[in-house]
Order: sequence, then C-alpha cells, then structure tokens
Amino acid sequence: MDFALPEAISDYCGKVRDFVDTELLPLEEDPANFADHGNIPHEVLEQVRAKVKAAGLWAPALPVELGGQGLPFIGIAAAYEEMNRSVFGPVCFHAAAPDDGNMRVVRQVGTPEQIEWMRPVFEGRVRSAFAMTEPHPGSGSDPSMMRTRAERTNRGWRITGRKWFITGAEGAEKFILMARTSDDPRKGLTAFLFDAVQQGWHIERRIGIMGPEEHGGHCELVFEDLEIPEENVLMEVGDGLKVTQIRLGPARLTHCMRWLGLAKRCMEIASAYAAEREGFGVRLADRETVRVKLGDIAYRIEVGRLLTMKAAWLLDQGDRAKTAVSIAKLHVADTLNLAADAGIQICGAKGYSTDTVLEWIYRYARQARLVDGADEVHKMVLADAYAAKGMDLWKWGV
Repeated sequence: MDFALPEAISDYCGKVRDFVDTELLPLEEDPANFADHGNIPHEVLEQVRAKVKAAGLWAPALPVELGGQGLPFIGIAAAYEEMNRSVFGPVCFHAAAPDDGNMRVVRQVGTPEQIEWMRPVFEGRVRSAFAMTEPHPGSGSDPSMMRTRAERTNRGWRITGRKWFITGAEGAEKFILMARTSDDPRKGLTAFLFDAVQQGWHIERRIGIMGPEEHGGHCELVFEDLEIPEENVLMEVGDGLKVTQIRLGPARLTHCMRWLGLAKRCMEIASAYAAEREGFGVRLADRETVRVKLGDIAYRIEVGRLLTMKAAWLLDQGDRAKTAVSIAKLHVADTLNLAADAGIQICGAKGYSTDTVLEWIYRYARQARLVDGADEVHKMVLADAYAAKGMDLWKWGV
C-alpha cells in the first residue's frame, strides 16, 4: 500500500496550502467578512476567486476541459482538506456544496446539451441548488416518501409540491429537482433540471439555522405548476434514485474531506493558544489534561483521514464505496464536533468569542451529524451491510 500522493497532486496541495495561508486566513481577521450570514461577502469572494483562477488552482474536481484540475478522488480528498483550513476555502476554490455535487452529477450523466446548460456553474458565474428534501410527511433520509409530483403534459412535465432546507437556493440560478413520476418503489422518482427564471415556483422563506450559512442559505420552496420540458429530464424517467446515488455518495465524502480541514484548524488554533497562555505559573501546553485533549483530536483526525482516503480510493476504482463512505461520514462528523468543542475548551473565553473562528466552526459542526444522512441512517447502512456480507465486510480491496 502506497500512502504517498502522486507528485502533481502533492504540488497542487502545497500551492493550495500557501494560498490559504497568505490570502484566506488574513481575511478571517476582519469581522466585516462574516457579515453575510457568516460567510464571505460576494464582492470579496469574486476578488479572491479571480486570484484563485490566476494562480491556476480553480475547481480541483472539474475536468481540465471544463476549466478545472481533473484530480482523481484521492487528490480531491487531499486538496479539499487543505482548502478548508479556512472557513472561506471551499467556496473560493469552487469546491463547495452544493455546486460541487451538482457539477459532478450533471457532467457524469447529463447530455451534451445539459452539460452546456451547466457551464455557467462550472465557470463560477452562477450558483446551483439540489432540491430533494421535503417537510413532513415528505422525504428526508428516505426518498421513497417523496410527495412532490411531476405529471406529464403535452409540453413536458408539470411540477407541484414543496421542498425545504434546500442549500443555496436563494440566489441560485440552476436547479436539480427530484419529483415523483410514478408509484413504482424503485422507478418512481425522476430528476429534472430547471432555471430560476422559470415561472411556477417561488421561495417561501429562508430558514434560520443554528450555524453559519452557505451563500443562498437553506430555503423552503413551493412548486405550483412549474413546467419543465422533456429534454430537461436528467438521465431517464424513473432514474431519480440512480441520480441520487451517483450524486450523494461522493458528496457525502467531500463533506468529510472539508470537515477534516476544519478539524485541523481547530487543533492549530488551540495548540497555538496553549503554547502561549499561562495559568498558575504553567503553560497550558505543559498541562497533561490539555496535551491529552490535543492528542485526542490529533488521533481522531488521522483516523478520519485514512477512512476518507480509503473511500476516495474505492471511488477511483469505480466502486460505489457505500459502506466506506458511511463509516467515514460517521467518524469525521463526530471528529469535527469534538475538535471544535475541545478547541473552545482549551482557548476558554477567547474560543467562545468571535476573536477566533472556533465558535463559527462549533456552530457549523452540529449539522455534520445530520446532513446527507443522519448518523443513525449510516449506522443502519453498516448493519445491513454486515447482515448481507458477514465477515466479508472487512475484506481488503474492492
């Protein structure tokens, strides 16, 4: 087993690390850069993105022919981890959800016309959203509960229903929408593409959340006779579950990659503070209790990196990596929460204040155990996998 990164990927990650240190971390020192729902203001974002493109670091997951770096999943894992040492990193490098997952699925299964439809997102000129989750009694982790319906018309499809917690919907211009087209348990859902300028839908509200928000927030959408032409069906009618599987598996893993970067940042901040802060004549860094906390974060991060990289390797081999992604997602989500909590505890009042990004990460971290499948769902995935495979669950290789 070779754990060394290929030279080209290692070089790219080094350049990303330098860019984060010189361009992004200084931006976090200015409270004004957190004014837009806790995220970098649009005008500053555009300036930084121009620098990213000029440095040749844009969009690591996009193919070269679409303006990106064309990295394999193992490269994406290493790069995303470096990027998210800054809370602004993913969006600046064009590696943030939901655009990241939307770009991947459209270029993977879309027609040439649909890929061209997505080009403004590839180039970072507009944003996109993935509309799947619904309020009770609609679908959440269980897509079979979906109630938004698409009915055939002589011009294509008419959509009626409601979605909520749709990340980035406010201001997004391109949407992927999941809707029910039949009651078939396996072929009853279909994925559609639509533009924000179309009539027949609106944003009911931007839902307030505990943590800082991505650009565009988390919104509730209402569909009232939205008309979508036949050519905007992604894959085939009834392939909606396939679309979600293709999109959500890798998307869950990219969350892990980014969360590891945030966990590392928590340890950086806590370690630096512990090295300079004294109490009762002793540096915090010399106290056993603090060293144990830092050691606990360090080992959890390293375990998470290995789990994430294994799942990335499996994806590069063409495997769905379903159980590997679930294991990584469970561990890394928990690690991020523990790292943020430990970082604040070590830094004390400074950690609890807005003088560092620890409190930002702490508020953000709680969603990690819910988004893209709650912890309990992934544990059920693993239980089902063991029931089906037995001891083969732990075999090496694909």
